[in-house]
Amino acid sequence: MKKSIACFLLFIFLFSVSPSWAQTIPPDIPAHHFDMSEFPQWAKNLRRGEIIAFGAYPLSYFFTNFGYDAFRWSTNSWDNRYAPWPFNSAGTVEKSQGEQIAVIGIAAGLSVVIALVDYGIVRARRNRLERQSREYPVDPPVIIRTPMSEETE
Repeated sequence: MKKSIACFLLFIFLFSVSPSWAQTIPPDIPAHHFDMSEFPQWAKNLRRGEIIAFGAYPLSYFFTNFGYDAFRWSTNSWDNRYAPWPFNSAGTVEKSQGEQIAVIGIAAGLSVVIALVDYGIVRARRNRLERQSREYPVDPPVIIRTPMSEETE
């Protein structure tokens, strides 16, 4: 029974990945080049925030977990059973499900705060550059050259 299931799965895998099944683009259709100017600025800001929030989550989870464990260790009279990860021993008291959900929620909130701080920094930088571009003239300066004649020498 197991061999027949394994053969069936192998058969499906081999023929589903086959290049003969791949879809090709006809040569008469031009390729569409990706251009970031097609998107409004709010969509770009939202995408940047999403990337930063998801990227900051693992680090914020690690530090939140360590901080929560250290807090729990200190509130339980520095009992070694409640010590955080690098200091814990074999008889460590595990966190309850509610505590684990709290740590996950705090880490998610912290990563969103990091994304909002980044948005504020980028927004301030854009406003500063826009203000500077309004202060300076766009046109190049006019340079008037006078021909040198023998009389002026």
